[in-house]
Amino acid sequence: MTQEVLTEKALDLLKQLISIQSFSSEEDKTADAIQNWFKEFDIPFERIHNNVFAKNKFWDDSKPTLLLNSHHDTVKPNKAYTKDPFHPHVEDGKLYGLGSNDAGGCLVSLLATFSHFYEQENLNHNVLMVASMEEESAGENSLRGLLPQLPEIDVAIVGEPTLMDLAIAEKGLIVFDAVVKGTPSHAAHPNDNNSIYNTIEVLKWFKNYKFKKTSEALGDVKMTVTQINAGSQHNVVPAQVELVVDVRVNDAYSNKEIADLLKSEAPCELKERGLKLNSSKIDKNHALVQSGIALGRQTYGSPTLSDQAALTCQSLKLGPGDSTRSHSADEYIYVHEIEEGIDLYIKILEGFLKK
Repeated sequence: MTQEVLTEKALDLLKQLISIQSFSSEEDKTADAIQNWFKEFDIPFERIHNNVFAKNKFWDDSKPTLLLNSHHDTVKPNKAYTKDPFHPHVEDGKLYGLGSNDAGGCLVSLLATFSHFYEQENLNHNVLMVASMEEESAGENSLRGLLPQLPEIDVAIVGEPTLMDLAIAEKGLIVFDAVVKGTPSHAAHPNDNNSIYNTIEVLKWFKNYKFKKTSEALGDVKMTVTQINAGSQHNVVPAQVELVVDVRVNDAYSNKEIADLLKSEAPCELKERGLKLNSSKIDKNHALVQSGIALGRQTYGSPTLSDQAALTCQSLKLGPGDSTRSHSADEYIYVHEIEEGIDLYIKILEGFLKK
């Protein structure tokens, strides 16, 4: 099948996926559509929950494995939409619809790429294609939950919108719940230990704190207070103020190192919600990255999170579309981005799998 026909079929599948509601944990119908893709190409597949995956025809257990992965769940459309989020249509070269950019365009481009290589012999890696669920919610049945049931993975491409540039690193995430305490009292009486006033210095501490280690690809760790909650009525000084702190971790630290550091130094109580969303990276000299560089693609570090956080192997984030459109109103992807994405995926893998 020609690349042109593959591209046409990928665009048809993307329109179908857009038309199906597939919020996290509700992806059964989009999983059915992805199954139909494999059936049309006579490619054996497996399905666990709403994860659908397949191996290349000439799989050889003695070879290392390349994972191609993207997700088919979406967030819920925000209230600023002016177009029907489930009505795929093209205007001025833009394909509109929920999930078109994040990450339907990447997913169908990877499916087309996998199908292109499926029957090719003498590849230096096995190729495993996984269309996964619950990425947006980091659910228990997402790629993280599926990994123990997959073959060992040596290197991965995670399909997320990067304008087909090479995201060779991705920041991790820790969310902390913080508590600033004080003395509760009636507002009419003196109180030198007002938890809300105490919070002023704590907020300054979070704003001004500097992490010592930086990263060539990802820059500094970024810490941001994103939520604050206190008080129940106008005449009561609350016993405590609750904060939420969002920390985007570079590859110079593990999540545990960050948690230990902040809990020992912060001027308030801190408790992390979890440490599993670590940063990710791939060596710039890795053959997969070098294949992309040889085609003129740029490398950078990504501040946004993806299923890369579930992987312990080296991984590259790469895909058509623009991350700034993700979760936006009237989401879209350019048709030419899908066409170019499939072409570049194939060329990058030609340079990697056939060396």
